[in-house]
Amino acid sequence: MRIAQIAPLAEAVPPRLYGGTERIVSYLTEELVREGHEVTLFASGDSTTAAQLVPGWPRALRLDPAVRDMLPYHVMLLDDVRRRAESFDILHFHIDYLHLPMLQSMMDRTVTTLHGRLDLPDLKPLFSHFRDAALVSISNDQRRPLPEAHWVGTVYHGLPRDRLPYSPRGKDGYLAFLGRISPEKGPDTAIEVAVRTGLPLKIAAKIDPVDQAYWDEVIAPMVKACPNVDYIGEVDERRKAAFMGEARALLFPIDWPEPFGLVMIEAMSCGTPTIALDRGAVSEILVDGESGFVVEDVDAMVAAVARVGELDRRNVRRLFEERFTARRMARDYLAIYRALPGAARLPFVPLPASGSGIEKPA
Repeated sequence: MRIAQIAPLAEAVPPRLYGGTERIVSYLTEELVREGHEVTLFASGDSTTAAQLVPGWPRALRLDPAVRDMLPYHVMLLDDVRRRAESFDILHFHIDYLHLPMLQSMMDRTVTTLHGRLDLPDLKPLFSHFRDAALVSISNDQRRPLPEAHWVGTVYHGLPRDRLPYSPRGKDGYLAFLGRISPEKGPDTAIEVAVRTGLPLKIAAKIDPVDQAYWDEVIAPMVKACPNVDYIGEVDERRKAAFMGEARALLFPIDWPEPFGLVMIEAMSCGTPTIALDRGAVSEILVDGESGFVVEDVDAMVAAVARVGELDRRNVRRLFEERFTARRMARDYLAIYRALPGAARLPFVPLPASGSGIEKPA
């Protein structure tokens, strides 16, 4: 198949540091190329891919100091896609909803993965208006606020099998926090858990401009006051493997309807258990008592830290391999592409047998 993958321009594909959506687009794109498909990636010019790259801007917008507003660059990206649209059998968008007005002539061969939260009130009338757009969710919980939308499936994220290798034990015994410094991610709760357990906590996280005040006024003073808490900044993929693999457990104390939680499967790939608050998609991703602990509050998180040694890290890794590889993700998306009305004109090529993480809406 000739497949277009359309990524956000905020980060490179894959991102140098933080960037969940762009990372997943990269994993999917490279796996589709390995499966023998002709893939074109619309992304920032500093992206790295085995697919054909169509640069929407020379560099990732978040790291370009001259960029003040990202919207104009995405409008130009969409014009590039529009002019090339007839060259593709399938167009797969990952840019929320900006492209929806241009889909009428290509609706039957287009799918959109929504990567963010969908419980915002303005989204309900939007997706009611564009009711024919084929949508994919990244968890079943994510699509709960929009049950009337045109869901064609849920596909869980996946990672390359060997990107973050298995580590048989967390040799340094610390707790890890990986993500963004923002109230909904719960870094303050992670610090509280570290203080109450007496264990070291390493925080690897980016600070967006919108969250700078939260860092300055809330989190930075907490870090300074706690000698067992260390903020190490953002980590790249090379450092992430060691950061995750050497941890006793990942803390995931979110306080929002998390659509997926990529860091949980990154930890699973390393064999590192996750202790997470039961919000959003957490209970879909973790198997409580096997790949980690799903708990209700901070007291239960503290108690779960003491139980991490009960979990077999080999079993954590096994669950990753069974459910969250990039190969499984790519084949699930290929099944969705094949089911689109416009795919009827394509020659049939059967997919090799594989386990599936895809779920059709009820």
